[in-house]
Amino acid sequence: MTTTSPAHRLAVGASFLLLASAAFHTVVLLLVGGPWDGPVSWRKPITFGLSFGVSVLTVTWICSLLPPAARTRALLLGAFTSAALLETSLITLQAWRGVPAHFNTETTFDTAVTRALAFGGVVLIAVVIALTIAALRPNPATAPSMRLALRAGLVALTLSMAAGAVMIAYGLTLESAGRAADAYQSAGFLRPAHAVTMHAVLLLPSLAWLLSRTRRPEAERLRLIRLTVAAYGAIAALVTAAATVGLTLAGPATTAAVSAAITIAPALAFFAFGGSPVTREPTRKPTRKPLKTGRTGYV
Repeated sequence: MTTTSPAHRLAVGASFLLLASAAFHTVVLLLVGGPWDGPVSWRKPITFGLSFGVSVLTVTWICSLLPPAARTRALLLGAFTSAALLETSLITLQAWRGVPAHFNTETTFDTAVTRALAFGGVVLIAVVIALTIAALRPNPATAPSMRLALRAGLVALTLSMAAGAVMIAYGLTLESAGRAADAYQSAGFLRPAHAVTMHAVLLLPSLAWLLSRTRRPEAERLRLIRLTVAAYGAIAALVTAAATVGLTLAGPATTAAVSAAITIAPALAFFAFGGSPVTREPTRKPTRKPLKTGRTGYV
Protein backbone atom coordinates (compact mmCIF):
# COMPACT_ATOMS: atom_id res chain seq x y z
CA MET A 1 0.00 0.00 0.00
CA THR A 2 1.66 3.20 -1.12
CA THR A 3 1.45 6.49 0.71
CA THR A 4 -0.76 7.84 -2.11
CA SER A 5 -3.35 5.04 -2.04
CA PRO A 6 -7.00 6.03 -1.45
CA ALA A 7 -7.12 4.00 1.77
CA HIS A 8 -4.06 5.81 3.09
CA ARG A 9 -5.44 9.25 2.21
CA LEU A 10 -8.81 8.43 3.77
CA ALA A 11 -7.20 7.18 6.97
CA VAL A 12 -4.90 10.19 7.33
CA GLY A 13 -7.72 12.64 6.69
CA ALA A 14 -9.96 10.82 9.16
CA SER A 15 -7.27 10.77 11.86
CA PHE A 16 -6.74 14.53 11.65
CA LEU A 17 -10.50 15.05 11.67
CA LEU A 18 -10.77 12.98 14.86
CA LEU A 19 -7.92 14.89 16.52
CA ALA A 20 -9.50 18.19 15.48
CA SER A 21 -12.80 17.03 17.00
CA ALA A 22 -11.03 16.27 20.28
CA ALA A 23 -9.42 19.73 20.29
CA PHE A 24 -12.76 21.41 19.48
CA HIS A 25 -14.59 19.62 22.28
CA THR A 26 -11.82 20.49 24.71
CA VAL A 27 -12.60 24.15 23.97
CA VAL A 28 -16.32 23.41 24.39
CA LEU A 29 -15.65 21.86 27.79
CA LEU A 30 -13.62 24.87 28.88
CA LEU A 31 -16.27 27.35 27.71
CA VAL A 32 -19.44 25.50 28.66
CA GLY A 33 -18.20 23.55 31.66
CA GLY A 34 -19.75 20.41 32.99
CA PRO A 35 -18.57 17.22 34.67
CA TRP A 36 -15.48 15.35 33.54
CA ASP A 37 -16.72 11.94 34.64
CA GLY A 38 -20.14 10.44 34.27
CA PRO A 39 -22.28 8.98 31.47
CA VAL A 40 -22.99 12.45 29.98
CA SER A 41 -19.83 14.49 29.62
CA TRP A 42 -17.78 16.37 27.01
CA ARG A 43 -14.96 14.06 28.08
CA LYS A 44 -16.25 11.33 25.81
CA PRO A 45 -15.88 13.19 22.48
CA ILE A 46 -12.46 14.36 23.70
CA THR A 47 -11.10 10.95 24.70
CA PHE A 48 -12.62 9.09 21.76
CA GLY A 49 -11.31 11.69 19.31
CA LEU A 50 -7.83 11.52 20.83
CA SER A 51 -7.65 7.75 21.11
CA PHE A 52 -9.08 6.95 17.69
CA GLY A 53 -7.18 9.77 16.00
CA VAL A 54 -3.92 8.35 17.32
CA SER A 55 -4.98 4.77 16.64
CA VAL A 56 -5.92 5.41 12.99
CA LEU A 57 -2.57 7.13 12.40
CA THR A 58 -0.82 4.20 14.04
CA VAL A 59 -2.63 1.55 12.00
CA THR A 60 -1.94 3.57 8.85
CA TRP A 61 1.77 3.41 9.60
CA ILE A 62 2.11 -0.18 10.76
CA CYS A 63 0.08 -1.54 7.82
CA SER A 64 3.09 -0.72 5.64
CA LEU A 65 5.24 -2.94 7.86
CA LEU A 66 3.04 -6.04 7.69
CA PRO A 67 3.29 -8.81 5.07
CA PRO A 68 -0.30 -9.04 3.66
CA ALA A 69 -0.97 -7.91 0.09
CA ALA A 70 -1.69 -4.24 -0.53
CA ARG A 71 -5.38 -4.90 -1.23
CA THR A 72 -5.81 -6.77 2.07
CA ARG A 73 -4.03 -4.05 4.01
CA ALA A 74 -6.20 -1.39 2.35
CA LEU A 75 -9.34 -3.34 3.26
CA LEU A 76 -8.29 -3.69 6.91
CA LEU A 77 -7.26 -0.05 7.16
CA GLY A 78 -10.52 1.08 5.58
CA ALA A 79 -12.59 -1.03 7.96
CA PHE A 80 -10.67 0.22 11.00
CA THR A 81 -11.00 3.86 9.89
CA SER A 82 -14.72 3.52 9.20
CA ALA A 83 -15.39 1.90 12.57
CA ALA A 84 -13.36 4.59 14.36
CA LEU A 85 -15.36 7.33 12.63
CA LEU A 86 -18.63 5.57 13.44
CA GLU A 87 -17.77 5.16 17.13
CA THR A 88 -16.58 8.73 17.61
CA SER A 89 -19.46 10.25 15.61
CA LEU A 90 -22.10 8.44 17.65
CA ILE A 91 -20.40 9.27 20.94
CA THR A 92 -20.23 12.93 19.88
CA LEU A 93 -23.85 12.96 18.72
CA GLN A 94 -25.09 11.66 22.05
CA ALA A 95 -22.93 14.15 23.95
CA TRP A 96 -24.55 17.03 22.07
CA ARG A 97 -27.98 15.51 22.70
CA GLY A 98 -27.15 15.38 26.42
CA VAL A 99 -27.84 11.66 26.80
CA PRO A 100 -25.61 8.65 27.54
CA ALA A 101 -24.14 6.87 24.54
CA HIS A 102 -23.49 3.40 25.97
CA PHE A 103 -26.09 1.19 27.63
CA ASN A 104 -28.87 3.63 26.72
CA THR A 105 -32.14 2.03 25.58
CA GLU A 106 -34.52 4.79 26.68
CA THR A 107 -35.77 5.39 23.14
CA THR A 108 -35.69 3.50 19.86
CA PHE A 109 -33.04 5.88 18.54
CA ASP A 110 -30.87 5.51 21.65
CA THR A 111 -31.14 1.75 21.39
CA ALA A 112 -30.03 1.90 17.75
CA VAL A 113 -27.02 4.01 18.76
CA THR A 114 -26.05 1.54 21.47
CA ARG A 115 -26.29 -1.37 19.06
CA ALA A 116 -24.32 0.53 16.40
CA LEU A 117 -21.56 1.23 18.92
CA ALA A 118 -21.43 -2.47 19.75
CA PHE A 119 -21.22 -3.32 16.03
CA GLY A 120 -18.37 -0.84 15.56
CA GLY A 121 -16.56 -2.47 18.45
CA VAL A 122 -16.90 -5.89 16.81
CA VAL A 123 -15.41 -4.53 13.57
CA LEU A 124 -12.48 -3.00 15.45
CA ILE A 125 -11.79 -6.26 17.27
CA ALA A 126 -11.92 -8.26 14.03
CA VAL A 127 -9.47 -5.91 12.30
CA VAL A 128 -7.06 -5.92 15.22
CA ILE A 129 -7.10 -9.72 15.37
CA ALA A 130 -6.42 -9.89 11.62
CA LEU A 131 -3.50 -7.47 11.96
CA THR A 132 -2.11 -9.43 14.90
CA ILE A 133 -2.25 -12.70 12.95
CA ALA A 134 -0.49 -10.97 10.05
CA ALA A 135 2.23 -9.69 12.38
CA LEU A 136 2.83 -13.20 13.75
CA ARG A 137 3.52 -14.55 10.28
CA PRO A 138 7.17 -14.84 9.14
CA ASN A 139 8.39 -11.62 7.58
CA PRO A 140 12.13 -11.83 6.80
CA ALA A 141 12.12 -8.42 5.11
CA THR A 142 11.55 -6.66 8.45
CA ALA A 143 14.24 -6.38 11.11
CA PRO A 144 13.78 -8.71 14.13
CA SER A 145 13.56 -5.76 16.54
CA MET A 146 10.72 -4.21 14.54
CA ARG A 147 8.97 -7.58 14.17
CA LEU A 148 9.01 -8.05 17.94
CA ALA A 149 7.79 -4.50 18.54
CA LEU A 150 4.92 -4.94 16.07
CA ARG A 151 3.91 -8.31 17.50
CA ALA A 152 4.00 -7.15 21.11
CA GLY A 153 2.17 -3.94 20.29
CA LEU A 154 -0.58 -5.70 18.37
CA VAL A 155 -0.98 -8.36 21.06
CA ALA A 156 -1.36 -5.52 23.58
CA LEU A 157 -3.91 -3.85 21.32
CA THR A 158 -5.82 -7.14 21.10
CA LEU A 159 -5.87 -7.27 24.91
CA SER A 160 -7.10 -3.68 24.94
CA MET A 161 -9.95 -4.59 22.61
CA ALA A 162 -10.72 -7.59 24.82
CA ALA A 163 -10.92 -5.32 27.87
CA GLY A 164 -13.31 -3.07 25.97
CA ALA A 165 -15.46 -6.06 25.00
CA VAL A 166 -15.58 -7.22 28.62
CA MET A 167 -16.75 -3.78 29.77
CA ILE A 168 -19.41 -3.56 27.08
CA ALA A 169 -20.68 -7.09 27.79
CA TYR A 170 -20.78 -6.39 31.53
CA GLY A 171 -22.60 -3.10 31.02
CA LEU A 172 -25.14 -4.62 28.64
CA THR A 173 -25.79 -7.40 31.15
CA LEU A 174 -26.51 -4.86 33.87
CA GLU A 175 -28.63 -2.74 31.53
CA SER A 176 -30.73 -5.73 30.40
CA ALA A 177 -31.33 -6.53 34.06
CA GLY A 178 -32.79 -3.06 34.59
CA ARG A 179 -29.68 -1.71 36.33
CA ALA A 180 -28.69 1.03 33.88
CA ALA A 181 -27.40 3.27 36.67
CA ASP A 182 -25.04 0.52 37.83
CA ALA A 183 -23.90 -0.02 34.25
CA TYR A 184 -22.90 3.65 33.90
CA GLN A 185 -21.15 3.56 37.26
CA SER A 186 -19.22 0.29 37.20
CA ALA A 187 -18.97 -1.03 33.63
CA GLY A 188 -15.86 1.06 32.93
CA PHE A 189 -13.77 -0.56 35.62
CA LEU A 190 -11.18 -1.78 33.09
CA ARG A 191 -10.68 1.57 31.37
CA PRO A 192 -7.15 2.11 32.81
CA ALA A 193 -6.06 -1.29 31.45
CA HIS A 194 -7.85 -0.57 28.17
CA ALA A 195 -6.01 2.76 27.82
CA VAL A 196 -2.54 1.56 28.81
CA THR A 197 -2.54 -1.40 26.41
CA MET A 198 -4.15 0.48 23.51
CA HIS A 199 -1.16 2.59 22.46
CA ALA A 200 1.67 0.09 22.90
CA VAL A 201 1.23 -0.59 19.18
CA LEU A 202 2.50 2.94 18.54
CA LEU A 203 5.12 3.33 21.25
CA LEU A 204 6.95 0.02 20.80
CA PRO A 205 7.36 0.17 16.98
CA SER A 206 8.27 3.85 17.34
CA LEU A 207 11.12 2.90 19.66
CA ALA A 208 12.25 0.21 17.22
CA TRP A 209 12.18 2.78 14.41
CA LEU A 210 14.24 5.23 16.45
CA LEU A 211 16.81 2.57 17.33
CA SER A 212 17.11 1.62 13.66
CA ARG A 213 18.31 5.17 13.00
CA THR A 214 21.22 4.78 15.43
CA ARG A 215 24.57 3.02 15.02
CA ARG A 216 23.57 0.23 17.40
CA PRO A 217 23.80 -3.25 15.85
CA GLU A 218 20.58 -5.16 15.30
CA ALA A 219 21.38 -7.65 18.10
CA GLU A 220 21.58 -4.80 20.62
CA ARG A 221 18.42 -3.17 19.27
CA LEU A 222 16.58 -6.46 19.63
CA ARG A 223 17.79 -6.82 23.21
CA LEU A 224 16.57 -3.31 24.08
CA ILE A 225 13.16 -3.99 22.53
CA ARG A 226 12.88 -7.21 24.53
CA LEU A 227 13.60 -5.33 27.75
CA THR A 228 11.09 -2.63 26.84
CA VAL A 229 8.40 -5.17 25.98
CA ALA A 230 8.98 -6.92 29.31
CA ALA A 231 8.78 -3.63 31.23
CA TYR A 232 5.68 -2.50 29.36
CA GLY A 233 4.06 -5.87 29.93
CA ALA A 234 4.77 -5.68 33.65
CA ILE A 235 3.25 -2.19 33.87
CA ALA A 236 0.18 -3.25 31.89
CA ALA A 237 -0.27 -6.31 34.11
CA LEU A 238 0.03 -4.16 37.24
CA VAL A 239 -2.48 -1.60 35.97
CA THR A 240 -4.89 -4.36 34.92
CA ALA A 241 -4.64 -6.12 38.28
CA ALA A 242 -5.17 -2.86 40.14
CA ALA A 243 -8.17 -1.94 37.98
CA THR A 244 -9.70 -5.38 38.49
CA VAL A 245 -9.67 -4.96 42.27
CA GLY A 246 -10.69 -1.30 42.09
CA LEU A 247 -7.33 0.35 42.84
CA THR A 248 -6.36 3.27 40.58
CA LEU A 249 -4.01 6.23 40.99
CA ALA A 250 -6.38 8.35 38.87
CA GLY A 251 -9.92 7.99 37.65
CA PRO A 252 -10.51 5.67 34.68
CA ALA A 253 -11.54 8.56 32.45
CA THR A 254 -8.48 10.61 33.36
CA THR A 255 -6.19 7.65 32.75
CA ALA A 256 -7.68 7.14 29.29
CA ALA A 257 -7.30 10.81 28.36
CA VAL A 258 -3.70 11.07 29.57
CA SER A 259 -2.73 7.82 27.84
CA ALA A 260 -4.09 9.08 24.53
CA ALA A 261 -2.70 12.59 24.88
CA ILE A 262 0.91 11.57 25.52
CA THR A 263 0.96 9.55 22.29
CA ILE A 264 -0.08 12.39 19.96
CA ALA A 265 3.47 13.66 19.37
CA PRO A 266 4.89 10.18 18.53
CA ALA A 267 1.91 9.52 16.28
CA LEU A 268 2.44 12.67 14.27
CA ALA A 269 6.22 12.18 14.14
CA PHE A 270 6.07 8.62 12.89
CA PHE A 271 3.32 9.42 10.43
CA ALA A 272 5.69 11.98 8.93
CA PHE A 273 8.99 10.10 9.19
CA GLY A 274 8.31 6.45 9.89
CA GLY A 275 6.29 5.37 6.89
CA SER A 276 8.87 3.13 5.28
CA PRO A 277 9.49 -0.40 6.57
CA VAL A 278 12.52 -1.11 8.70
CA THR A 279 14.23 -3.89 6.83
CA ARG A 280 16.83 -6.39 7.83
CA GLU A 281 20.36 -5.12 7.47
CA PRO A 282 21.92 -6.48 4.29
CA THR A 283 24.69 -9.00 4.64
CA ARG A 284 27.90 -7.57 3.29
CA LYS A 285 29.99 -9.90 1.21
CA PRO A 286 33.74 -9.57 1.56
CA THR A 287 35.40 -7.91 -1.41
CA ARG A 288 38.06 -9.99 -3.05
CA LYS A 289 41.17 -8.31 -4.23
CA PRO A 290 42.17 -9.12 -7.81
CA LEU A 291 44.93 -11.67 -8.11
CA LYS A 292 48.06 -10.66 -9.89
CA THR A 293 49.34 -13.08 -12.49
CA GLY A 294 51.64 -12.98 -15.51
CA ARG A 295 52.79 -9.85 -17.28
CA THR A 296 49.28 -8.37 -17.52
CA GLY A 297 49.19 -8.11 -13.71
CA TYR A 298 45.67 -9.64 -13.30
CA VAL A 299 43.81 -12.84 -13.96
